[in-house]
Amino acid sequence: MKKEQRYDFQKKLLCIHEADIRDFSREATEEEYQIPEIVTIAAGAGLTLRTAALDLADFLKTSMSIDAKVVDVGEKAEITVDLAENCGADLGDAASYRGFLIKTDENGITVIGHDERGAGQGLYYLEDVITFAKAPVVKFGEVSKRPLFSPQMIHSAYYLDEYPDNYLARIAHEGRDAILVFATDANMTPYGPLDFNELIGRAAKYGIDVYAYSYLISERHPEDPDAEEYYEGTYGKLFRECPGLKGVTLVGESVEFPSHDPRVSPGRRCDTAVDGIPTGKITSGWFPCNDYYKWLNFIKKIIRKYNKDADIVFWSYNWGAQPEEIRLELIESLPTDISLQATFEAAELRDYGDCWGRCCDYTLSFEGPGKYFASEARAAKKRGIRLYSMTNSGGRTWDFGTAPYEPFLQQWMRRYEAMRKANEDWGLCGIMEGHHYGFTPSIISKLGKWSFWTPYEDMSEVLNKIVGSEYGFENTETVTKALDLWSDSIRLYTPDDEDQYGAFRTGPSYPFNLEAVCVLPNDEGAIFGSEICNVEYRPAHYHYLTLEGIRVPREIKRLTEMADLLLKGIEMLEGINNKNDKLLRLINLGKFIWRTVLTGIRAKQWFLYKSQIRVENDREKLAKLFDDMEALLRDEIKNAEETIPIVEADSSIGFEPSMLYMTDRRHLEWKIRQVNYVLDSELPKFRRNIK
Repeated sequence: MKKEQRYDFQKKLLCIHEADIRDFSREATEEEYQIPEIVTIAAGAGLTLRTAALDLADFLKTSMSIDAKVVDVGEKAEITVDLAENCGADLGDAASYRGFLIKTDENGITVIGHDERGAGQGLYYLEDVITFAKAPVVKFGEVSKRPLFSPQMIHSAYYLDEYPDNYLARIAHEGRDAILVFATDANMTPYGPLDFNELIGRAAKYGIDVYAYSYLISERHPEDPDAEEYYEGTYGKLFRECPGLKGVTLVGESVEFPSHDPRVSPGRRCDTAVDGIPTGKITSGWFPCNDYYKWLNFIKKIIRKYNKDADIVFWSYNWGAQPEEIRLELIESLPTDISLQATFEAAELRDYGDCWGRCCDYTLSFEGPGKYFASEARAAKKRGIRLYSMTNSGGRTWDFGTAPYEPFLQQWMRRYEAMRKANEDWGLCGIMEGHHYGFTPSIISKLGKWSFWTPYEDMSEVLNKIVGSEYGFENTETVTKALDLWSDSIRLYTPDDEDQYGAFRTGPSYPFNLEAVCVLPNDEGAIFGSEICNVEYRPAHYHYLTLEGIRVPREIKRLTEMADLLLKGIEMLEGINNKNDKLLRLINLGKFIWRTVLTGIRAKQWFLYKSQIRVENDREKLAKLFDDMEALLRDEIKNAEETIPIVEADSSIGFEPSMLYMTDRRHLEWKIRQVNYVLDSELPKFRRNIK
């Protein structure tokens, strides 16, 4: 693989169609229609529909070497795309938002959308079918589809809150219909000014809505005398100046307000203390206060002055671990004309055999649904509230903070199956598919796209099509077996705060502090940077369930088993002779994840060593401990050195939109210097003290 420069991955995100993927030896069978070498596409009116038709023409030219042009409906054409209302077609169950019907016979292909977005999705579906075949052939017959979920919200992986046209096109191709922008004010993000209305207009061209993710400060209780004036200046201003916003997402830690609930502190984001003694109360951002419904109704009234159909999404993420009865009391009080969003797997307490762990944040180690989600899903269904979920189903979680996606294909299938079941049982209808770490199109997002249509298709067959078209059909069995090993490995991951915000946040650039606390350097302009990375291994507060001396060695054992499975999968993939560029990149990503796990194991072991040297009183045992610590640090230096060519081969690795680069050559070389400082300056001091 060639060495890449930082941000080269953005060029790939802007490449809509892969060039020259046609297998010219593949011709249509008796059951297939062969698209001719010169083809005409007749498209109905409408910006979104026409954009998708032109996209199909570009796909046929770029990927299949076919001369394609777009004309108006009514002219002679081999491919026709239009709306059901224009041609009187009965779409049956597909007669709903973004639904479509594709008819293929010996005369050509007809794509009929319930609406323009449905017509567009029908054309993108057609592109997928042709891509899977590696040839311009389509099976005779009819296919009708409608989506299970809307909205399917994602953040930008290009750069936080930046959505170039070609990236919007990629998002639409992947079946997603909504994007999120962080809003600190109307037309303002944490990075600075952004013309929301211009983005809304461009996104609509591709059939995509825009939601604001609220970072608006809430310093008034709805009962305060100046509350209306205050919130007119925040949420009122946002929707008055940007009426085309589809909706707004409200999550506790970002929108917490001065609640009157006596169980919480009136401050923001931290516990309070009296005379230096903690009160034990948390702020409203982390607790389902009994007056949230008042605040929500107040905000709703102001927003809907300017957009009567605004989707107001209330996300219960921050209090998922609170007692069920308290959370459900809040849901009982909520208005029914909003959307309740509950995180799919977070807050779940897991029994690891002889110790406990909790899914602190977004993780794929547990496919879900968790008890917190299920309890709120049942309550929402009972009250008739629209149910959404944060599912991370775009392919990335908090498990590996700087990996562009997590290639645990079969485990994602388990997540998607659980989501479909939640749709059937509780009416799950909308999803947030990623947070500020962004949406990178991948084999995972493709699998998700095909999993979220109804009627369902056999996902094992879809998996084979995706894997074969990406890595070579002759390699499908081997690649699938390797990915199965990787999928088993993620089930051994320990989704603790100290892992997800520690070594697994950055991977091998993570520092190993002894006395001096060294913090990773930030890229200029990062919103969070190392602010959301704990450089000291600090077991989370809930682990009073299992003391660290019991729990951490067990977690090391689990992660060691995980690393072994990852390495077996890597070796299996490396044994393939005819590796294409995509397979080389998959192997490279697997190596990065494996090396991140090695760092995670050593971070836990380093914590145990540091704890032991503080209490050990046997000089010989102390000397052995220092020898072991030195060996660990030297192994970690080697790990960082061997990660450098991995991140230089793929510039999307090591990057996260809110942190920017945290695991590139610069940060890995910094890590090596930092560990050498501990080896050369700090460890010798400790050794001298035992003589």
